[in-house]
Amino acid sequence: MVAVVGYIPTPEGRAAIERAVVEARDRGLTLLIVNATRGDAPVDPRFASSSQMSSLDDFLTESGVRHELVQLVEGLDPAEQVLHVANERQAELIVIGLRRRTPVGKLIMGSVAQKILLEANCPVLAVKAAESHHHGWRR
Repeated sequence: MVAVVGYIPTPEGRAAIERAVVEARDRGLTLLIVNATRGDAPVDPRFASSSQMSSLDDFLTESGVRHELVQLVEGLDPAEQVLHVANERQAELIVIGLRRRTPVGKLIMGSVAQKILLEANCPVLAVKAAESHHHGWRR
């Protein structure tokens, strides 16, 4: 069984990875980490560099969970790419990170997270990053 993790190189992305590791251990899941960009801009800060992906791979290897890393540039928005992979692999779970927001910002959830939450065919676990939490790995 597979859990798909929508990953971006931010504290929210790291929180999603760390929670996904716990879920993978508890449920015996393979993690499929999806880092995606539409590919329509020269630089997308949500698209992880090769060193960020290497650091993530090292962290996951040390955690002992089975995992695959996938970077996609397919002209679709990241939410569509995560949903497509989850459907294609018949994921048991999708894990995403959520940003903390101002009171006004709480009225409008990020469009990627909202689309995944509303359109996923499996349960979605949405994780918030801790305010000031030291992580054992960096971007």
